[in-house]
Amino acid sequence: MVSNLSNRGRVPAALPAAPALEWRPSSRHRRLAWIGDAIGTVTIASVVVVVVLWFAGGNVTVLLHGAGGPATALGRLTGLVSADFLLLQVLLMARIPWVEQVWGQGDLARRHRWLGFTSFWLMWVHIVLITIGYAQDGRVNLLAQAWDLVLHYAGMLLAAAGTLALVAVVVTSIRRARPTLRYESWHLIHLYSYLGVGLALPHQLWTGKDFLSSKAATVYWWSLWGATMGAVVIFRLLRPLISSYRHRLTVTSVRREGPGVFSVVMGGRHLDRMGLQAGQFCQWRFLSGTGWTRAQPFSVSAVPTSRSVRITVQRVGDGSDRLARTKPGTRVLFEGPYGTMTADRRSRRDVLLIGAGVGITPIRALAEMIGNERVPRRAVRPSVVVIQRSRDVSMALFAGEFLELAKRSGIRVIPLVGRRGPSSGWFPGPHTVHGADALRRLVPDAAEREVYLCGPKPWVREVRRTLRELHVPGSVIHTEDFAG
Repeated sequence: MVSNLSNRGRVPAALPAAPALEWRPSSRHRRLAWIGDAIGTVTIASVVVVVVLWFAGGNVTVLLHGAGGPATALGRLTGLVSADFLLLQVLLMARIPWVEQVWGQGDLARRHRWLGFTSFWLMWVHIVLITIGYAQDGRVNLLAQAWDLVLHYAGMLLAAAGTLALVAVVVTSIRRARPTLRYESWHLIHLYSYLGVGLALPHQLWTGKDFLSSKAATVYWWSLWGATMGAVVIFRLLRPLISSYRHRLTVTSVRREGPGVFSVVMGGRHLDRMGLQAGQFCQWRFLSGTGWTRAQPFSVSAVPTSRSVRITVQRVGDGSDRLARTKPGTRVLFEGPYGTMTADRRSRRDVLLIGAGVGITPIRALAEMIGNERVPRRAVRPSVVVIQRSRDVSMALFAGEFLELAKRSGIRVIPLVGRRGPSSGWFPGPHTVHGADALRRLVPDAAEREVYLCGPKPWVREVRRTLRELHVPGSVIHTEDFAG
């Protein structure tokens, strides 16, 4: 009672505020890291298995005996490793969902490229060594032996045709040759890789000693071939057809966004079950006349809903010109979704989103997604900063939408407008600008944020260089390349 009287007329002391909840990465972020490690382990194990099977097949004895023994034995080994790499690279680009989720198109394309070129050169080493080994054993000249191999050994004519198909793929993959081809032409030529792989199988089956040297070897190679072909059929063909039929996408409107840029809005059934997130893209086919067979990769430019999906496209070729003329009601086929530039991949709460030109498309969707994230009670909302790089004001896409997002979600938008000057990096202006200092002034805590980038490749490289100067870890920088 004394205590109560003594406290009369006093303002009760405020209760201490509950501490804010600590932000934690999603469980999916940790799970994907584990899956990536597992895939890498399986890849290395496959090469080890091939080498072990080569040893078990008696090739050491061949290596040590006969005039052509060393060349023949090593030729078999290089051929086996080449075949293993060839199938692994096809698996990498077979659009297997959990593989795509771990690495994304950019990383997958780089791994695919390394495996492809390594497999290609090992294949030529295999051809040369086998020809030398057989010629030494038969005591004939190399040209005669090569001619005999192609004409008289089972499956070799098909293998020769497959080799030519792979040569066409490799030639068009050389960095200097790639920019000279339209995306559609490059993609069509790359389909020859499936032809090359398929034509090599009879040769390996009929004349490849190590393919049938033991039950273990037969089981391994048939399993790898079967898994590869099955993955291509299921994920490249059946899955897109089933998804397209299930969701039945059609164009509802096409509208202009800026000079040479337009958006396509699509409707359909159960679109919230597509699994499509902000920051991702699909390969789209619009069934509106000639050219519909060529898929084109476009990112979503708004958070997908149960009723609509929006993509934004720049007119840069025949395909995009045709798309700009697409009429409402046009049916749409799609593959995907693809891409790892999603909000749930981040390990930090606050984000910095940087986009240039039409590269602002996935950035716009991510800003909406992260800015409107549901957070637990007492948790701090994510801070979202958007840097939009454009040549002039008329080319700054979604200006009105960003303004609305800023009012509704509290995101901060920083426009960088103007042409690049000499030695000015990725910032506009006629004078030299030190990127790291300029970015630090604009976003003082940039080094503590998760970063998402999208824009022309040279521009992205400049931004990455700036981020490295600020000591931003590569693991928190997300970009996406539309390849393959």
